[in-house]
Amino acid sequence: MNLSVLGQSKKQLENQRKKYKSEIAQLNRLLSTAVKKEKNALEDLKDLNQKIAVRNKLINTIDLEAKLLSNAISKNEKKRNTLNKNLEILKADYAQMIYKSYKSKSQQSRAMFLLSSQNFYQAYKRLEYMKQYTKFRKKQGEEIVIQKNIVEKLNDSLLYQKKVKDTLILVEKNQKKKIESDKQKQESLIATIKKKEGKYKREIKKKVQEDKKIAARIDKIIKEEIAKANRLARAKNKSKKPVSKNNNAFILSPEAKVLAAKFEQNKGKLPWPLNEGLIIRKFGVQPHPIFPGITINSTGIHFVAPNGSEAKAIFDGEVLNVLIGSGGTKNVLIRHGNYISSYNNLQNSYVKKGDKITTGQNIGKIFTDKVSKKTKLVFVLFKNNKRLNPASWIIRR
Repeated sequence: MNLSVLGQSKKQLENQRKKYKSEIAQLNRLLSTAVKKEKNALEDLKDLNQKIAVRNKLINTIDLEAKLLSNAISKNEKKRNTLNKNLEILKADYAQMIYKSYKSKSQQSRAMFLLSSQNFYQAYKRLEYMKQYTKFRKKQGEEIVIQKNIVEKLNDSLLYQKKVKDTLILVEKNQKKKIESDKQKQESLIATIKKKEGKYKREIKKKVQEDKKIAARIDKIIKEEIAKANRLARAKNKSKKPVSKNNNAFILSPEAKVLAAKFEQNKGKLPWPLNEGLIIRKFGVQPHPIFPGITINSTGIHFVAPNGSEAKAIFDGEVLNVLIGSGGTKNVLIRHGNYISSYNNLQNSYVKKGDKITTGQNIGKIFTDKVSKKTKLVFVLFKNNKRLNPASWIIRR
């Protein structure tokens, strides 16, 4: 591995390590507030599983970083040994040259060496030789100083790298201890859950069905909003050009086309729908994190955030609708041309239907569950009435 690749890999691992440490700190801050009641056993186990998963990632990263440092230290030690050998050779050559020079001076002076020349040309050549010899001696002395500095810098680098490696190993040991502690808690929670496994499974299946109904209701409302918007678009269309009767996609005005194009250009660069948070559930069909055989179809991304957090608009647009859920929580739908962003599980809404919205604008306070004490935001993204994976659109953190 060359030095540039080594440096790049080292930097990437350092960044990963910092990211996982930050994520663990967030997990501890955002997920440890749950009240320890029987009702929270499943939530606690999911939180614990997530912490263990991130700690394992951190340990693997530290392990790779330590191995990379070990390789770098080994290469540097070989390089230092080679430089030390070269330095010893240089010193020996220099000492021999000084000795010969001293011996030469004791036998005859420089003046006698020049005066003994047979002619002017020979004297000139002898003078040039003496100059070159002096220059060579000076250069060898300088080379020894340079080599000595290189060796000293390598020694300093090795000492620093060894300290970094020792620190990483200590951090790794500490994380392993914490994982062992987490696993003991995990086993205890699993034992608690297994006692009433049937009950928990029924509750989960009921929640899955409720989520399906909510998703179907939102799909219906979006289809109605598209149909309504398209009726208005057709009414405003004064030209004789035929307008599509398809109500599965928005009829876009020139302004809406521009907005949609800008939205698309920002794919992968859109801001998160909240200032601070962690993703606790990804988009799409996935197995339940605890019970095998139960499948979850996540319509968007689920975030957990600090208590009191607010949802923020990811792009300019217009409020398409503000929906009210069965528990009184709100879901704000914002239209961006033919794209819709949905911010669900809000305690209240700061906006109403028809309001113009700008990127980063606060649109509502996120609801905090009274039992789990968690503040969760469900963020969903649509193109017309088709759901998209929000992770592909928002910036990676």
